[in-house]
Amino acid sequence: MTHHNEGNRAYIMAITLVATLGGLLFGYDTAVISGAVKSLQGFFIDPLALDPHQASKVILQYRLSVTVVIAIILYAAGAILVKLYGRKKGAVITAFLAVAALVAVVILLRNPLTFTEETANSLKGFTISSALVGCIIGGSIGGFVSRRMGRRQGLLLAAFLFFLSAVGSAIPEKMNVFMVQPVISFIIYRIIGGIGVGLASMLSPMYIAEIAPSGIRGRLVSWNQFAIIFGMLVVYFVNYYIAYTHSGDDTWLKLTGWRWMFASETIPALLFFFLLFFVPETPRYLVMAGKEQEAEKVLEKVSGKGMAAGILAEIRDTLQERSVPWLSFGGMVIFIGIMLSVFQQFVGINVVLYYAPEIFRNMGSATDTALLQTAIVGTINLLFTVLAIVTVDRFGRKPLQIIGALGMAVAMFGLGMTFYLQRLGMSSLVFMLMYVAFFAMSWGPVTWVLLSEIFPNSIRGAMSIAVAAQWVANLIISWTFPMMNDNSTLNAMFHHGFSYWIYGVMGILAAWFVWRLVPETKGRSLEEIEKLWKKH
Repeated sequence: MTHHNEGNRAYIMAITLVATLGGLLFGYDTAVISGAVKSLQGFFIDPLALDPHQASKVILQYRLSVTVVIAIILYAAGAILVKLYGRKKGAVITAFLAVAALVAVVILLRNPLTFTEETANSLKGFTISSALVGCIIGGSIGGFVSRRMGRRQGLLLAAFLFFLSAVGSAIPEKMNVFMVQPVISFIIYRIIGGIGVGLASMLSPMYIAEIAPSGIRGRLVSWNQFAIIFGMLVVYFVNYYIAYTHSGDDTWLKLTGWRWMFASETIPALLFFFLLFFVPETPRYLVMAGKEQEAEKVLEKVSGKGMAAGILAEIRDTLQERSVPWLSFGGMVIFIGIMLSVFQQFVGINVVLYYAPEIFRNMGSATDTALLQTAIVGTINLLFTVLAIVTVDRFGRKPLQIIGALGMAVAMFGLGMTFYLQRLGMSSLVFMLMYVAFFAMSWGPVTWVLLSEIFPNSIRGAMSIAVAAQWVANLIISWTFPMMNDNSTLNAMFHHGFSYWIYGVMGILAAWFVWRLVPETKGRSLEEIEKLWKKH
């Protein structure tokens, strides 16, 4: 609706930029691990092969940690299922999941506490992907936090968690208030940071979508993805600089360098926390909280005095149904949200972003060179994200998603083939950059645009299901990659190429899914999109 297009553009841009710092920290926190993978393995995991007694203690605590993680995920899933299907039916489904989880836990805990290749790869994958456990928690409670605390207060909480995680991850031995093995202390602090990421991943785009005029909403929500990628790019260069100051000295990186990588996050975390005190709460949340006068003042600044009253009435009308069950609009909107999130991860993007230095080392690069090549990947990611921001409101969401998914599939098949044929070099780098470019112009920013748009206002909290599903999918992909990539049997057959072919297949399935099921939301207001689901 065109009446949303007026207002103070400078003010809108300023508060959007503050909100996107949540995205920047999202990217920074998740990508900082990429420069530390080899160091963390050398510092925490490799020494266990020489000390069976220490290894048994770490393995036991690791398995207990996995048990706790399964319980947390099960609790979050149960809460979502009860919200979806009601107390009785939701409890029955949760009980079935609990039985399956209990069987898996019993099998896990009964295995001998011996340090094997499989155990080392699994522990490595969990250490690297542990923040994603927190992301699942943060994503799951995002709806609750957004309703009870508000969008802005929720982002303040996320900023605090980012800071605490940065300090704890840098010095897990000194901050070990949990009385566990140092690697488990590190994992816990990464999980704390992940909770901040999970909250920011939902609240930042929600904040922007609720405060932005509809005519530029897609572009402004895309800026959140730009901030995520920019945060990744910044930390890639920070990691490279830290390694470069000691000429890529692997011994120094293993003992000290990785600590500086995690500690560097304290700077953007404090900046985000401070600036959030200068932005308003969103009009939609203020109306929900019964603060209509404050909401109207914000709308006057955002959309102009002449339009504020009309938009306020429109928000009031759509929020009259705020207590309706999440399935009031049918299951399709929730299914589409979940699958968009799952496919965004199953195409393998975070394997590239988290493990890029390891992939480049597999190609024969030295440590500092691998980190620099990773920064190049981040630069391509940023440039093509800008392309998506420019085109998302012009070409639409569906065309970008379909083209991007097919392009990623081709690139992953090609990258896997270079590993399989053991012809690594420029062609491998080209395929990786091609893959990142296609993701950045499509499934990176556009998925977040779609997620911020498709859920009706009255069930906006249901977006937390999609966000939680995204982090579960991310955890699965990131945890299993070392198990496939470092597996001796698979490497003897496929020379590190196997996992990339799996991600290529996922790209094809993602394109088919969007083509068949996802509606186009370009140019439609949030209220018009809500009416689309009511027709179903």
